[in-house]
Amino acid sequence: MDEIVLKNGVSMPLLGFGVLQMKDSKECGQCVLQAVRSGYRMFDTAASYGNEQAVGAALKRAVKDGMVCREELFVITKLWIQDAGEAAAEKAFEQSLKRLGLDYIDLYLIHQPYNDYYGAWRALEKLYLEGRVRAIGVSNFSPERLTDLCMNSEIMPMVNQIELHPFYHQEEALRIMREFGVQPQAWAPLCEGLKQIFSNKVLRQIGKKYGKSAAQTALRWNIERQVSVVTRSSVPEHMEEDFDIWDFSLSEADKKAIEILDLGCSEIMDYGNPAIAKMFNRKKLCDSTL
Repeated sequence: MDEIVLKNGVSMPLLGFGVLQMKDSKECGQCVLQAVRSGYRMFDTAASYGNEQAVGAALKRAVKDGMVCREELFVITKLWIQDAGEAAAEKAFEQSLKRLGLDYIDLYLIHQPYNDYYGAWRALEKLYLEGRVRAIGVSNFSPERLTDLCMNSEIMPMVNQIELHPFYHQEEALRIMREFGVQPQAWAPLCEGLKQIFSNKVLRQIGKKYGKSAAQTALRWNIERQVSVVTRSSVPEHMEEDFDIWDFSLSEADKKAIEILDLGCSEIMDYGNPAIAKMFNRKKLCDSTL
């Protein structure tokens, strides 16, 4: 699997496995183990997903069974809104670390650009300098919020995880990230299955030339933009299909064809809508004090 080197010299896989909406601990653990067998080494969870413990237990088993070494794994988790703030973020990090059963986290992200994320960022900087986390970053930060954070922090974010797929290219966001040396990472690289992406004519026609599916074509497109992607599935065949994207490259004509698919707006989450900010701020994690 190809990797990208972050601005601090840490290598991060370009393809990862996510566990969003995997609420059942047994199912989540089984999916993580299957993903390890399929070749995945980067795993993306969050305090708000409610499955950090299941992810950690599965990875611990994978290491114990000799399937993988801890050093080969790249574990991502995220700080939720209610724990934004310097002291609260430090406490929340310890809780995530305990649930995951790890000695360190590879990448710790501020999940949403709300509440006191500047205080939270100071906590992340401290954790990074202490060696508790190998890299720090943000998620869902718009170009203007990312710019402001970068210009007012001692340590700039190393990653910004945002919505990126063939129907939402976010070229301006990518430009700003490149300006500050922030690595883009895509959540929902397959648009959560919306817009009939798996049967999209353009993606299918491109994929057919290489013996690949529309999904593989979409993932490869982001990879070739040097965007790390986090995909997810509970179906072993789909996990393996998503992982099998390293033996072909898109032509310039292919990329031009995909450019036309860009709608210029989100198909999943409009972060410019105040209702979204209200919705996320109202979501409280019941185990935040554990």
